[in-house]
Amino acid sequence: MKINIFRTVLVSFFCLLSLLIGMLIGSRMTPARSVEGAEKLLGLSFTSAKRDSILEGLQENLKNYENLRKESLPNNVVPAILFNPIPVGMKLETEHKPFRKSPVGRIAAPKNLEDAAFFSVGQLAELIRTRKVTSQQLTKMYLDRLKKYGPKLECVVTLTEELALKQAKRADDELRVGKNRGPLHGIPYGAKDLLAAKGYKTTWGSVPYKEQVIDEDATVIKKLEEAGAVLVAKLTLGELAWGDVWFGGMTRNPWNYKQGSSGSSAGSASATAAGLVAFAIGSETWGSIVSPSTRCGTTGLRPTYGRVSRAGAMALSWSMDKLGPICRTVEDCAIVFNVISGPDGKDQTVYNVPFNYDPNVSLRGMKIGYLKAAFDSVRNNKANSDSVLTVLRHLGAVLVPFELPQRPIDDMSIVLSAEAGAAFDELTRSGKDDLLVRQIKNAWPNVFRTSRFIPAVEYIQANRFRTLAIQDMGNIMEDFDVYVAPSFGDNLLLTNLTGHPCVVLPNGFTKEGTPTSITFTGQLFSEGKLLAVAKKYQDATNFHLKHPKLEE
Repeated sequence: MKINIFRTVLVSFFCLLSLLIGMLIGSRMTPARSVEGAEKLLGLSFTSAKRDSILEGLQENLKNYENLRKESLPNNVVPAILFNPIPVGMKLETEHKPFRKSPVGRIAAPKNLEDAAFFSVGQLAELIRTRKVTSQQLTKMYLDRLKKYGPKLECVVTLTEELALKQAKRADDELRVGKNRGPLHGIPYGAKDLLAAKGYKTTWGSVPYKEQVIDEDATVIKKLEEAGAVLVAKLTLGELAWGDVWFGGMTRNPWNYKQGSSGSSAGSASATAAGLVAFAIGSETWGSIVSPSTRCGTTGLRPTYGRVSRAGAMALSWSMDKLGPICRTVEDCAIVFNVISGPDGKDQTVYNVPFNYDPNVSLRGMKIGYLKAAFDSVRNNKANSDSVLTVLRHLGAVLVPFELPQRPIDDMSIVLSAEAGAAFDELTRSGKDDLLVRQIKNAWPNVFRTSRFIPAVEYIQANRFRTLAIQDMGNIMEDFDVYVAPSFGDNLLLTNLTGHPCVVLPNGFTKEGTPTSITFTGQLFSEGKLLAVAKKYQDATNFHLKHPKLEE
């Protein structure tokens, strides 16, 4: 994830005072002076009488904190406050329509099966369906590539070889008796290692958890298995879902091994771009699908908040975490999303809203928004960004300029910081945060500590501003179903806070030969329309068909 901690550091009035009061023994500072010092850090000003009045309450709060800390809270315990991204007055679609995908035509099996490593999911599915290639053959091919290229890319935490071969054999056996579970039947994939898989370590990319085994399958893993997919690897993530540095090294960009793959879905994007898996599952809180997909040239879908169950996934921010596919094509994202979306009876934030995807949509006369100021302010690779608008106009779209709502977007990032601090509260208090690889100021250990001093009042106020932003976005998107924007900037944080879905896909290359990207954003729960529009752009270009040259 991306997070800017160089903004104003908010220090909690209650927490800081409680800490200072606890340190008063042996100190010459009076309780009243402690309160006064904390006021300055928080931008507040109380009278002497008011300071005296609150001291007893602060001491009572400290006792409450200490009592609560005596009880263990595992990462999978969800707060009793659920985030709702739906603006007032928005009506959700209710009609479930059959899933439709594009025909792939006749696909011939290559003489060298490794030449199929970069085939789309649709193409691989056709090879398996017509029994020109078996799932076991595909699985062994991808396992060989993971072993051959994975170490140099540093993108694999654990190979799930035993499970993969078992699942592939089952897929082949079922096909022989006429049972086909759908377009993911027998397709090998990788999962970001914050998703639990029974019988294998789930390390979260972090030293304190690198031997952790969670004896369950995450809902997404279960749904993919039921669809016939084959799990071949647990892939790297930046430690505790930040960046591309994990306990085993730094995951590499297959287009340029001197670069990290960005993160935090570092291994998911790197392995997919390198043709080590057919697709992968990633997660996003603030850019963790968008950023590595940009760096590695993959196509990623960040779904609407409340679309995909997070049961069995590491929690970082309960009101912002989202799981989604990282693939080679937009339609691959649609195929995978069709399987993993929907409620499971465990994650109470998930809505039962239909996913209606039709790839035959026409852009002729369709209104598509574009974030004008963001396009105007692009400095690097501006021609790539501007060319997207040219392609959309050529396809017949009517481009509508608009601007983001004027809200304190960056300042609302304390929502993520506060929730992340709570998710890893025990790690901080135990001192085991010292074991994390990155120990600079702009890294999790320091962010977790700083977050302890965010006042509950300010966290709630930030969420109230978030409500206004949700309503703003609802009003803006009455004029169009989809809009296009450069992949980074305020739009990235805003839409993660409001829960909107986006598709990020390659739109060109830098002069150094590494990929660049563009982002399409859709209305809440409208992934069907969003993916169909993004597919039209992707079909009109060929950037997704280019692949990196790998080093052994």
